[in-house]
Amino acid sequence: MKFAVIVVTGLGTLLGAGQVAAADGKAVYDKACAVCHAAGVAGAAKLDDKTKWGPLVKQGADALTASVVKGKGAMPPKGGAASLSDADIKAAVEYMLGQVK
Repeated sequence: MKFAVIVVTGLGTLLGAGQVAAADGKAVYDKACAVCHAAGVAGAAKLDDKTKWGPLVKQGADALTASVVKGKGAMPPKGGAASLSDADIKAAVEYMLGQVK
């Protein structure tokens, strides 16, 4: 019985760690989004350009996440980072929205 409790606790810890990593929007932004959004490459909204982000903020995190997943304009699907999960992308979108509000 003790073994089962240890195994379940260990699995919960491992799964929980994955959820924390997926929720680190700044890390995802730094790894995958900043390449374009820091400098405004190909018309990407620069992270510090609140005027350009205004209409995007109104769309909300879910709509922006869907746009990133599918790709939009010059931005390829998932921003070109195919290994990102939808949760990673949403975390990055929420991080970016938090920076421009």
